[in-house]
Amino acid sequence: MTGVNRPAVNKPGANRPGADAAGSKPLTKAARQRRNRAFLRKPAFRMLFLLPAGAALLVGLNAGLQLLGADAPVKLDRFPEIHGMLLALSFVGTVIALERTVALGKAAGYASPALLGISGLLMISPLPLWIGKAVLLAGTIAMVLVYLPLWRRQRDNVVLIQIMGGITAVGAAALWLRIPSVSVLLPFLISFVVLTIAGERLELARIGISSPRAEPVLTLLAFAMTAATAATLLWPAVGYPLFGLSLLAMVAWLVGYDAARKTIRSDGLPRYIAACLLAGYGWLAIAGVVLALHATTLTGASYDVVVHAVFLGFTISMIMAHAPVILPAVLRKPLPYTELFWVPAVLLHGSLLVRLGLGDAAGVHGAWVAGGVFNVISLLLFAVMAVWQATHPPKVAA
Repeated sequence: MTGVNRPAVNKPGANRPGADAAGSKPLTKAARQRRNRAFLRKPAFRMLFLLPAGAALLVGLNAGLQLLGADAPVKLDRFPEIHGMLLALSFVGTVIALERTVALGKAAGYASPALLGISGLLMISPLPLWIGKAVLLAGTIAMVLVYLPLWRRQRDNVVLIQIMGGITAVGAAALWLRIPSVSVLLPFLISFVVLTIAGERLELARIGISSPRAEPVLTLLAFAMTAATAATLLWPAVGYPLFGLSLLAMVAWLVGYDAARKTIRSDGLPRYIAACLLAGYGWLAIAGVVLALHATTLTGASYDVVVHAVFLGFTISMIMAHAPVILPAVLRKPLPYTELFWVPAVLLHGSLLVRLGLGDAAGVHGAWVAGGVFNVISLLLFAVMAVWQATHPPKVAA
């Protein structure tokens, strides 16, 4: 009948979860997957995981100033205690986990960088330290779980080497729950960064490697380093020399097969990357020599040399080298190269030479402190420059 107001009838699926904006039909499974993938690719979403990593870096550097006896902006008794683990796993670990999670492309993978970043915030907070340690362990386990589907995809030696690095990170985090001394855990932390970066370099260098033995040799070296890492805990007298020798063998492979020996003669970004890589390999070799000459847990100047040769001279130099290439792929935001990137890189290696050469080796305390302070300045300078370049890209002439 005309003129009769009939009750409105909802269209099927109009109010169902997953319906599109117009409420006309539900999204298909494929459409939901596309929407989720688009969200995971958003730069703002990925940047969220770097915020706690940035906090870990700042507090770790603050703690470094405390350990040097220099004027630190904030002085808390807990900061020096968490200094090493905060920088190695909550900062570097988060960056590595985020890059691997992006390669995986699954939402569940983001649990790893989230947990590693949150663990740093918990360690910084007034909460009992064991809470942050437990979350840190969960983050390292989640990182290994990210590698497993990557391994199933390709059965690639690159991933296998990085899985071994992830396992040593789990070992370091698990042992830290019971062993407060980071010096005992040092070989585990070193293996984590070295094996992860070695796998990355293998992936990038494959095109230029002609020898069929190169990849199997690096894989065997990774197994040897992992075994030597465990030996430093079980049989220190044998484990430390073996671990140092495995580190030197790894440096020999990296220098021998990395394209950096050729690109150092080029210009611009390739030359900058090559210089950072080769300088990092040099510091890693120094750490290997010191470790090979010891038969027990490192202390004093030897500990300071190895820690900062590996985690500043090698690891941070690798980050400086790869940042203009890898960060744009991870954050989907360009990081244009500038010649000014040489300033923090040169400052890092120069100040490290002062700290370890004059400070630790020659026993000049003032040089040790000054070198350490300029280490911190070089890291902060690079971070500021990277943020500036990413947020102020050069204008392209029309």
